[in-house]
Amino acid sequence: MRFIIFCPSIWSRSDETMIAIQVASIIASFVVFFELADDDVVDPDAVAKMMEELAAELETLDKGFLRELIDAFAIVAEEDSGKVKEVVRNIPYRFYLEEALAADDPVRLAELEAIRDARD
Repeated sequence: MRFIIFCPSIWSRSDETMIAIQVASIIASFVVFFELADDDVVDPDAVAKMMEELAAELETLDKGFLRELIDAFAIVAEEDSGKVKEVVRNIPYRFYLEEALAADDPVRLAELEAIRDARD
């Protein structure tokens, strides 16, 4: 689906950032498939279960790498357009990844909750 690894605009980034971009691209491919597939292609209950499992796994990532991964979704999203771009760009929001980073910071969690309330 995407070949972000070969995009010249990312060649000058650090190794950790490059890995985060590659991982974000892989995650994005699966999320886009599950999000945009028709119900007769993929069972909606199975999709919900897989998305919950993915969210739980993402929350356990090293905080530094999770920050890189969150930022990488914006880079990966730029390689797509339309609905796919929107789905990829919203992965950190959908999976509460900023909240996972702010778990030990009640002030930041309150800010994120206010942002989420305003957005929803």
